[in-house]
Amino acid sequence: MHKIIEQQIEKRTNRDIKVAYKTLIPTGGYKSPDAHLFEDILLSVVLQKAVLLKGPSGSGKTKLAESIASLFQQPVHSINCSVDLDAESLLGFKTVVQKEGQTLIDFVEGPVVKAMKEGHFLYIDEINMAKAETLPILHSVLDYRRMLTNPFTGEVIQAHPNFGVIAAINEGYIGTTPMNEALKNRFISFSIPYITGEQLQELVEEYFPQLDAKLQQQMLSLAEDLKQQAVNGLLSEEAASIRSLLDAIELAQYMSPLRAIQYAIAEKLEDQSERELVIELAKTWMG
Repeated sequence: MHKIIEQQIEKRTNRDIKVAYKTLIPTGGYKSPDAHLFEDILLSVVLQKAVLLKGPSGSGKTKLAESIASLFQQPVHSINCSVDLDAESLLGFKTVVQKEGQTLIDFVEGPVVKAMKEGHFLYIDEINMAKAETLPILHSVLDYRRMLTNPFTGEVIQAHPNFGVIAAINEGYIGTTPMNEALKNRFISFSIPYITGEQLQELVEEYFPQLDAKLQQQMLSLAEDLKQQAVNGLLSEEAASIRSLLDAIELAQYMSPLRAIQYAIAEKLEDQSERELVIELAKTWMG
């Protein structure tokens, strides 16, 4: 691991975190499919670059972001984007409070403001689900300025040195729109593929250390088939979701593996022929 990363790990993990924020420090567990991917993302983070994780649903983007935060022992403030996302959801809102018998206007800080001031991570999930007119308010936060003039209070906020932004995107999904160039250019982008082979086996063993060896092999074989069919264009990428596979394995310890696969993987697919193909593939391994 690069020396600059090690220095930042030591520096950040020795910071005092307010008790109220300690529950926002996640656990790790991401398994990188590429020998350099995780370290390259860490380097971008410590160089104060905004990071964009691109990949299919269930490829581990959220777990990757959590693993970075866990490594640095930094809390994470999350934003789940949608067409309803507005400036108040990002920055906060004014509210009326009673204090010492007086009625006052108070400002409740949102995730962006909290993360900037406290030196925490800001995780923006499905950033391409937000309306294009909502996100320009973050332009000065995401580029070299790392600052924000809060339009609700007039306060000028300069980000803490440890503040970092990690965003995730599912490209080409229904309801998403292409990111405009002004926003995209503020990120360092990384493609996050599904993990396979040895990394996937390690992940399964980590999650389910007592898993029956036969069931483990059946599920791993099915995962490889699903990925290959997705590559061939016969299944959508969601069918090869690692998250869905782990759900199926957990269910399969308490019910028929075929039913577990149906509920956790097949039924999530929109196309009937895809659902049938998943079950047919599962039957070849489950008998």
